[in-house]
Amino acid sequence: MHNRLFPPARPVLLFCITGLALLLAACNEQETATVGQTFGPKPTLVEPEKSLTPTVNVAKAIGWPAGGKPVAAEGMTVNAFATALDHPRTLHVLPNGDVLVAETNAPERPAENRGIKGWITRIVMGRAGAATTSANRITLLRDSDGDGTAETKSVFLKGLNSPFGMALVGGYFYVADADAIMKFPYHTGDTKITAAGTKLADLPGGPINHHWTKDLVASVDGSKLYATVGSNSNIGENGMDAETNRAAVLEVDRASGKWRVFASGLRNPNGPAWQPQSGALWVVVNERDELGNDLVPDYMTSVRDGGFYGWPYSYYGQHVDARVQPQRADLVAKAIAPDYALGAHTASLGLTFNTGKLFPSDMTDGAFIGQHGSWNRKPRSGYKVIFVPFANGMPSGQPRDVLTGFLNSDGEAQGRPVGVAIDKTGALLVADDVGNTIWRVTPAKH
Repeated sequence: MHNRLFPPARPVLLFCITGLALLLAACNEQETATVGQTFGPKPTLVEPEKSLTPTVNVAKAIGWPAGGKPVAAEGMTVNAFATALDHPRTLHVLPNGDVLVAETNAPERPAENRGIKGWITRIVMGRAGAATTSANRITLLRDSDGDGTAETKSVFLKGLNSPFGMALVGGYFYVADADAIMKFPYHTGDTKITAAGTKLADLPGGPINHHWTKDLVASVDGSKLYATVGSNSNIGENGMDAETNRAAVLEVDRASGKWRVFASGLRNPNGPAWQPQSGALWVVVNERDELGNDLVPDYMTSVRDGGFYGWPYSYYGQHVDARVQPQRADLVAKAIAPDYALGAHTASLGLTFNTGKLFPSDMTDGAFIGQHGSWNRKPRSGYKVIFVPFANGMPSGQPRDVLTGFLNSDGEAQGRPVGVAIDKTGALLVADDVGNTIWRVTPAKH
């Protein structure tokens, strides 16, 4: 079965027009909903927009000027924990306080970005700072004197294949590469892994591997790993056969490596994390593009065992995406609406819960979210780190800005936040893959 966005005779013309639109700096779509309406448990869902050309509004990646840094919210302060990294994306804090950072980018994908569409995509990625070759390594950062800045930076693990998710459990360190979960022996205090890894499980990869990032978290008891796998397309245009076991969270048995689909219909899930009050697994999800500036809101949600969340047939529960043909009314009928919208096209990629004691008590157990930033929206959205308060295991209020200023006054990207983590002291760490920096956020008086 092959779903198509457009009749066969039109793609070349469409993508030529799209390329022209890019060179002209974007279409003339304007936002129709206020930013606040695309956040929260019940976002405003406007009517889909139909256009020959999608909005292309890419923030040119320039990096930070000397001494530059994001703007911390009132009552908070930010400093560079580590600099001069190579496209840092995700973070993992070890029990002894060492911080691991995956320096990574997309793998070779011979069937992705081909033809005119591929040429346009490469321009967009290059402008956004996402066209660098993957360093394929994990780097260890150590703050020996506790001053909030890493004194040492060393290679912890190399020779990987676009690593992203990391987990430590049972004396083993696990890495989610673009196509597999790898397993390595680890002892507390190790600064380097030299042992050859073994493959625990294959993950969906292949020559397209459109959403290549595979994130990872271990269950509380350590018996399972949960891996996120994004879709192989925007809305299934590469055919649903290419989406087998994708757009999903996979549950992997740590002893045998066998896995099953835990939850599905999640276009591009990332940041798997356990909500400390409820014990539920939560993810952030990048929703579909090219329906207009205010559709579809990205979101965070708890994920239920066996739950289906709509992609590609519907969005935000049972709102049918008419572009996808043939439809699956049976799946739409059981599509679960997400718990909390995070704004349209914000590219929310990082999620961590505030389990530390450093921030004020009204932030306890709430969610920090890294929003990488839009390409398909005018004006731009995301490009910041936000906080969502929680009560009784569920979001309980409007989002608050934590770090802003990633875009300068000319709309250029000085940085783009991705992964977030709480360090051993309770401070927030933020990976910035354009600024090549790990930022550390604390209360201002700390």
